[in-house]
Amino acid sequence: MRHAIAVVGAAETTDMGHIPDLSQIGLHADAALNALADAGLKPSDIDGFATASESPVALCSHLGITPRWIDGTGVGGCSFLMHVRHAAAAIEAGLCSTVLITHGESGRSRIAPSPLPIPTPGSLEGQFEAPFGAVWAPTIFTVPALRYMKHYGVGEEALANVAVIQREWAALNPRATLKAPVSVDEVLGSRMIAYPFRLLMCCLVSDGGGALVLTSADRAKDFARPVYIAGTGESAEATMISQMADHSSSRAFRVSGEQAFRSAGIGHADVDHLMIYDAFAHVPLYGLEDLGFCKPGEAAAFMAERHTAPGGRLPVNTNGGGLSYAHSGMYGMYVLQESIRQMRGIAPAQVADAKVSVAHGVGGWFSASSTIIFTNQPSF
Repeated sequence: MRHAIAVVGAAETTDMGHIPDLSQIGLHADAALNALADAGLKPSDIDGFATASESPVALCSHLGITPRWIDGTGVGGCSFLMHVRHAAAAIEAGLCSTVLITHGESGRSRIAPSPLPIPTPGSLEGQFEAPFGAVWAPTIFTVPALRYMKHYGVGEEALANVAVIQREWAALNPRATLKAPVSVDEVLGSRMIAYPFRLLMCCLVSDGGGALVLTSADRAKDFARPVYIAGTGESAEATMISQMADHSSSRAFRVSGEQAFRSAGIGHADVDHLMIYDAFAHVPLYGLEDLGFCKPGEAAAFMAERHTAPGGRLPVNTNGGGLSYAHSGMYGMYVLQESIRQMRGIAPAQVADAKVSVAHGVGGWFSASSTIIFTNQPSF
């Protein structure tokens, strides 16, 4: 698959953050039309389609697309990264030639949204975790976060520092929701949500969306600014947080990341830019360690030494992340969009001479994961 498939269209919704005049399906359509315009294509040029949360059949009908290939994989926020992997395989197999992937979510305004996936009483989570109060991300994600902090001796200040650095990146991004600088003390002084998560350690609640257009690398030569897919990976572990093999590390992250680096044929020193889905402040720490950029337990110190901050040697979450940029509920599409902007050289906080970007996503609470490695080089 290496360099055989390229992204030739990428765009987010026209507005981001608070969009009370568009329904969820309207956000999908807005992002889709923007991505198609970016590629110079029409809906009739698309023969493959993927999305999550909304029905891919309904969206194909709404957009006037007649698909030969459909993917409705829905495993949480990293679904769109998996769609990229699946679409690349489908194009390479000849099942379709041009794939549109869309995301739209009215997370803040709640205009015609999909119902939240609350566990039913008969599900595994409903039987064995919900009765104890673990029912949604802010409560469920506390379990691995607290275990990580105890196991490695990491304090609340380290989690707050993640939010502080993300805000520094957001200050460089005009589309970011929150741009004002914050200090560690201000993060620790924000309202408690669920220990150890303070308000500023939690992702935003936004309206928005994004879309991508993929085609073969041979055909991509006819498009402006193609971004090539160098490597991909995906995995899953458990829907119940209690069933993680090791609460201080994500098995899904490790498997997905190892697959992506192996298929790309690169090492960590080749990476110029990194996006890690940050639903909560502890997730980038897991990402840095489970992807192999830091040894276990060393990510907090790595960030404290400002290696991931503006001017650091490994820029991470350069759009401001889910903590400060936007987070409509399934943030993975925005991880992809920022990696592609960096590879096109058009990001507001552009990393100079960046050639390789890694986009890494989480689904649920370490339940699933996918990793995509992008490059602006036709070959290594």
